[in-house]
Amino acid sequence: MPTSVRRCLSVLTALCAALALTIVALQGSAHAAPPPGDDPFYKPPSPLPAGKPGDVIRSRDSLFTLDPVFKSPYGGVKTWQVLYRSESVKGDPIAVSGAVIVPTKPWTGAGKRPLISYAVGTRGLGDQCAPSYSLSIGLDYEALFIANLLNKGWAVAVTDMEGLGTPGQHTYEVGGSQGKAVLDMARAAQRLPDAGLAGAPVGVRGYSQGGTSAGWAAEKAPSYAPELDLKGVVAGGVPADLRAVAASLDGSPFIALMFMAAVGYDAAYPELDLAKYLNDNGRKLLQSAQNICVASVDGVSTVLTTAFKRIKDYTTSNPLETREWQARLDANRLGSTAPRAPVFQPHAVHDQIIPLKQADTLHQAWCAKGANVTWKTYPLAEHALGMVQSEPDSVAFLEARFAGKPVQGNCAA
Repeated sequence: MPTSVRRCLSVLTALCAALALTIVALQGSAHAAPPPGDDPFYKPPSPLPAGKPGDVIRSRDSLFTLDPVFKSPYGGVKTWQVLYRSESVKGDPIAVSGAVIVPTKPWTGAGKRPLISYAVGTRGLGDQCAPSYSLSIGLDYEALFIANLLNKGWAVAVTDMEGLGTPGQHTYEVGGSQGKAVLDMARAAQRLPDAGLAGAPVGVRGYSQGGTSAGWAAEKAPSYAPELDLKGVVAGGVPADLRAVAASLDGSPFIALMFMAAVGYDAAYPELDLAKYLNDNGRKLLQSAQNICVASVDGVSTVLTTAFKRIKDYTTSNPLETREWQARLDANRLGSTAPRAPVFQPHAVHDQIIPLKQADTLHQAWCAKGANVTWKTYPLAEHALGMVQSEPDSVAFLEARFAGKPVQGNCAA
């Protein structure tokens, strides 16, 4: 059996195993909080109250737990769920939900307690996938990474991004929206009463979809949120160029992710009119998949049933070949602006989902524009292992930035 096929099968097996664990955990979740779609907290007032991006619309006490069965609170932290103002990719005011987690032990380091605006990876398209919810019921696959940051005494703010938790379709992989949500999440954490984070130095961290969000936050910060004291950004496994990513995913085991991105772009840019390109199979897939989470029975089923299919199997004509779709994808391609904050960009050499080449192109584009980029590849990793293997380097990078240590990057290497 070819190595690439074995690798794909192993990842699919891991997904199924994760699903089984989730189902077992859910059996003990009868008294969990209602999902966002059934929780009025996530429904914003209409019209939105006057204010500016990052203003907190409402907040409430919440829970951060690693325990999906008994919901035992993670010790030594205070958690809030928040609803805050942000902007869509087109600049329209929107409400976005998220979570803020702050250690209760006083910060003893230099200066103010650091704040990480944490951008999560792919969750799905349904409101129940929102990380502010999954973190509160012990069913978040990045919870251990977040706990590691909290254990350093840092505060962590996690955005749900546009349309994930709040009403409306999630604008999955629309970088211009995701970057704003990440920066405004940091602002909201700083403005949250009782969190004690006003003026906190900020770091941004994200991998996979979160890498897109982090990369866009890095590019947008100087113009969109210049008041933030942004010390450093970790943007890992970055889908920087979705046209290149789509070409790689077409016919792969993970083409479902490309379909999700198509739904996200259609939500952000309704004039793209995804529906007019779909055949009967495409319409059925859209109807069944637009509210799923990846880590669910329906989510894994969708990944398995669409594996190795192609765009042509679900469309009458390929929208990615039209100028309208290409223009919107290109408008959300990273690399046109140099981040001012230092960036650590890790990527797995054998990433079977997010091609290494397009991430390397991003790092070179940033370097050519004078950015301070530390680029590192992991030769024994695919996409998921890339996140795990880059974890120590990512935390060390942010730790050094908060300590005020200089970094020169390796653009000249």
